[in-house]
Amino acid sequence: MPATVVQLVAAGIRADRARLSGIDLAVSPGSRWGIVGENGRGKTTLLRILAGTLAPDAGTVRLNGTLGVADQELSFDPGDTVGTLVEAALSESRAALAALEAAARDLPGAADAYSRALDAAERLDAWDADRRVDLALQRLGAVTDRDRPLATLSVGQRYRIRLACLLGGAHDFLLMDEPTNHLDADGLDFLTEQLRSHPGGVVLVSHDRALLGDVATTILDLDPTMDGEAATYGGGFAGYQAGRSAALARWEQCYEEQVANRQRLSGALSEARNRLVTGWRPDKGVGRHKRATRAPGLVRSVHRRRDELHRNAVTAPVPPARLRMPELPERPGVTLLTADRITVRGRLRAPISLALESGSRLVVTGANGAGKSTLLAALAGRIGVDSGAVGWADGVRAGFLEQEFGAVFDGDRPRRDLSTGQRRRLDLAAVLAAEPHVLLLDEPTNHLSIALVDELTEALLHTPAAVVVATHDRQLRKDLGGWPELHLG
Repeated sequence: MPATVVQLVAAGIRADRARLSGIDLAVSPGSRWGIVGENGRGKTTLLRILAGTLAPDAGTVRLNGTLGVADQELSFDPGDTVGTLVEAALSESRAALAALEAAARDLPGAADAYSRALDAAERLDAWDADRRVDLALQRLGAVTDRDRPLATLSVGQRYRIRLACLLGGAHDFLLMDEPTNHLDADGLDFLTEQLRSHPGGVVLVSHDRALLGDVATTILDLDPTMDGEAATYGGGFAGYQAGRSAALARWEQCYEEQVANRQRLSGALSEARNRLVTGWRPDKGVGRHKRATRAPGLVRSVHRRRDELHRNAVTAPVPPARLRMPELPERPGVTLLTADRITVRGRLRAPISLALESGSRLVVTGANGAGKSTLLAALAGRIGVDSGAVGWADGVRAGFLEQEFGAVFDGDRPRRDLSTGQRRRLDLAAVLAAEPHVLLLDEPTNHLSIALVDELTEALLHTPAAVVVATHDRQLRKDLGGWPELHLG
């Protein structure tokens, strides 16, 4: 880390399209920010604003240092290879070494230029850049062949390559959107280790409760609060959980008090209006003048109570979106699904056999490339098997949540207009709405909010349907710890 101060500062950020307002954060060396919130709250939008790829509607972002970014999605051109990503990630290191070599040829006349180039190369540790990327590729289970075309790789494989390039780039700041997606257990351990030891600053958007607990020092919560602003919690993920729970309890208590106060004020206003009517239009006879002179005071009383009522307008707590799992069907005593020594050439080598009934539970684990997604796709009938057989009982419905997004539309709204998290929720909703007897879920927690993951986990524990889950999510595996496990390797 250079002697000069490096910092990433966002002040007063507002993005109306993503409902962001008044966002402030300062990322310094050693600080590790986690950004959380319900799907569609603007987490990815905020990360893009910090990265400089999206302009805010208001506010400023100031960066002093180098920046590395890993979005959820990766675009590439035809002909791009693994080496294309590596070279793009190491371009600063390459340029620093080239400048150092050029200045060295002009010594002693280029002493100042040589000194600046040396400082830049040392700051980037440019001589070790290729080794760092190669190590990250290996530890993340990514393709290491730099001539391999990106078009021949899966979304997960491309993501791991880009993540390895980011971790090997020696940037002052890392911005990462859902970095644990597509990582196996070894990759998760390596990522956690790299982020905890990173000397610069880190900002990560993540649903991964284990990663946030292990890495984050500060949490920025974009979910609604009583004052309408985003909330910042110190003390890491545990501090956020305690602080958020306490803040919501205070909001609910304040709301109940406001409701009671509003009812009292409404009663007082009604009483004042009644007194105004009887005082303003007195009966003929004795006391008419006395009652009439009270009218201005009664008018002021009505106006005062009405203004007080408006000032005490109730702001109800905004509940987070909830998962409402439908009551899935069961067929007691029926074997719903069988797999008899199935294999898929090049993707699922060891023969797999299993039988599922209503209430059956199974967690499928294994390193990337071991065949977890292939197994679920074969069970769902999406791909054929090369040996063995898959059988379904008559009338049994399967719900298959793929790891990669399907191509459905939300009414007249194209999926491309939805956030990644919203698309994932749409896919999950479509699977559950079909009321399947068997749920086949491939990395079901990817892109979902923390609250929604907790609710999905609870629903899976109690549904009468048969459930098969393939996951690398460490917290989910812990929560499903009592389930039988099938390890592919």
